[in-house]
Amino acid sequence: MRHGKTDNHLGRTVGHRRALLSNMASSLILHKRIKTTVAKAKELRKYVEPLLTKAKADTTHSRRVVFSYLQNKESVKALFGDVAEKIANREGGYTRIIKLGNRLGDNADMCLIELVDYNETLLNAKTEAKAKTRRSRRGTGKATTVEAQAQPSATEVIEPKEETSAEPTETKE
Repeated sequence: MRHGKTDNHLGRTVGHRRALLSNMASSLILHKRIKTTVAKAKELRKYVEPLLTKAKADTTHSRRVVFSYLQNKESVKALFGDVAEKIANREGGYTRIIKLGNRLGDNADMCLIELVDYNETLLNAKTEAKAKTRRSRRGTGKATTVEAQAQPSATEVIEPKEETSAEPTETKE
């Protein structure tokens, strides 16, 4: 029975699983986004988020603890440099899992796991949404009859005007 066992062992031995998660965490920190299976991404999230929290406090002890998990100097340097600055104000939830569909070969659920503060398209969309002003659907007052006639209603279809040709058209009598 598996009562209370929360970790997915991913069908690997302890050493293999630690190496897998360490390599995936290093790749996520260096590349900011990786494509993997949903099961691995969920385990990676539990593995990497405490490391990202430790990176907020740039002390020798926290660097050594993070290095003992990652075993990669470049990823530790990137984590305590660039990544720690971006996540300094965030209280948690540093990663995002975006499901992509199934893999063609074995039908495994695939996803994209990324660091939240590094998705430029979503960040740009968020700032653009804040920049827009909110407008009500109703006008401030009723338009005069001349303005109402000049402006087309929402249901009218405006067709482009046909150009008249120089040749006269014949009419049948």
